[in-house]
Amino acid sequence: MRSLPPFTAALLLLLVLSLLSLTGCAGGTGSTIVPPPDPQFKHIVVIFQENRTPDNLFHDSVLIGRGADLASQGTNSQGQTITLQPTSLTQNYDLSHKHSAFVTQYDGGKMDGADLVTHYCAPGSQNCPCSQYATQHGISCPLPNPAFYYVDPAEVQPYFTMAETYVFGDNMFQNNQGPSFPAHQYLISGTSTMGTNAPGGDTNLFIGENPPKGLADDITAGCAAEPTALVLLIDTGNPDPTTNETQSAYPCAEHATLIDLLDTHSISWKYYTPTPGSIWTGPNAIQHLCGPNVAPPNATACTSADWTNNVIKNSPQILTDISSGNLAAVSWVIPSGQASDHSVATDGSGPSWVASVVNAIGNSQYWADTAIIVTWDDWGGWYDHVSPALVLNNSYEQGFRVPLIVISPYARPGYISKVHHDFGSILKFIETNFGLPSIDPSGTYADSRADDLSDCFDFTQTPLVFHSIAAPLKAEYFLKSKQKPLDPDDDD
Repeated sequence: MRSLPPFTAALLLLLVLSLLSLTGCAGGTGSTIVPPPDPQFKHIVVIFQENRTPDNLFHDSVLIGRGADLASQGTNSQGQTITLQPTSLTQNYDLSHKHSAFVTQYDGGKMDGADLVTHYCAPGSQNCPCSQYATQHGISCPLPNPAFYYVDPAEVQPYFTMAETYVFGDNMFQNNQGPSFPAHQYLISGTSTMGTNAPGGDTNLFIGENPPKGLADDITAGCAAEPTALVLLIDTGNPDPTTNETQSAYPCAEHATLIDLLDTHSISWKYYTPTPGSIWTGPNAIQHLCGPNVAPPNATACTSADWTNNVIKNSPQILTDISSGNLAAVSWVIPSGQASDHSVATDGSGPSWVASVVNAIGNSQYWADTAIIVTWDDWGGWYDHVSPALVLNNSYEQGFRVPLIVISPYARPGYISKVHHDFGSILKFIETNFGLPSIDPSGTYADSRADDLSDCFDFTQTPLVFHSIAAPLKAEYFLKSKQKPLDPDDDD
């Protein structure tokens, strides 16, 4: 055999030794940590639950022991110190989360108005606002401070397991000072402005509230809603809440979104939702994403290619898309009312629902290159003790704290993130990961001023091995369920 020139042989030897050292087989310990050649995630999944605060949902002694900012008591409007009491995830009353409820609870930053927030009883409930948990455990009724409760830890243990194992953010805020419909706009675009569809062309007018529940069960919001489904608007340039929300409009906005950037750069996406016309279905309220079949307000269906191809009107399909190898690069996952954690609407299955999606990813080919973001769309009227930092010159941003969990092989294990995050941070994380620009070149949307969640990750650590999240209900429960997905009966 012809021998190689000495220089070539030396190069080959160096190459072999280099490859062996990367695998830990060149006489070393095998502990060398080599970050992935491309640290960008190939898949990002955003799971959006409903209407909870950290103080209400995460009464977790482990997180508290690690320094998470979670309160066990608060102050009401009378200056009284109120100890938070346990209640069920399925309590029989809801609390207002309108913009007016934010103003009342915020009280100029004193955070002492939660007891003044209006509550609503579930139809047919007894002893409202006495929770089912309170009745079962002998707690006196009626409740004088219905917002000052935390969910029984035994009912949300899957959430605790995720938060304790991966990253828990105790400084995460919703962007808007109001309810679900505008919050879901922020999650896909960083704004709820009416945009070019604003009355009089005033782009300071933002969708501020939920539209009233319509006559049809599945068409209550967005560009195919009933003509009478008008929504109150916030003039973000008017700081006086007593003179704001004097205008209303049909709930169909037109402005740029993150989805447009994904489309432009050929990055696949899917938006999983239980019903097309829900206030939780973000794309239905953006005219070009919906593609109404006739000009609003007379449309009856969304028909655009984005809507037809990428908006999946069956939330559990995320589970089969994972198992069949069809997970998109970016996925938004919206629950049914039953699995939402939303007061009154939920049947308590939310922690199992989220665990089923996380387990499906964790036990699949996607675990190695996926980041999962779990958060909640608004505070739901529940008490929280942390005052938000309001955005200057904007009377609708920013809102109260919501919980945040970040899950990934590269999530910092057992980490409490103290960095200020909001829904714009999720958008910024996606933009940074895929090398995208900001949604709005003028820099007015939430992503342009947000961080990118980078403190939550360590790409030099040994990738975390996934261990299934124990939960009462498994994926089969959601895949085989014959229940009609409920939308929120949520006019508040």
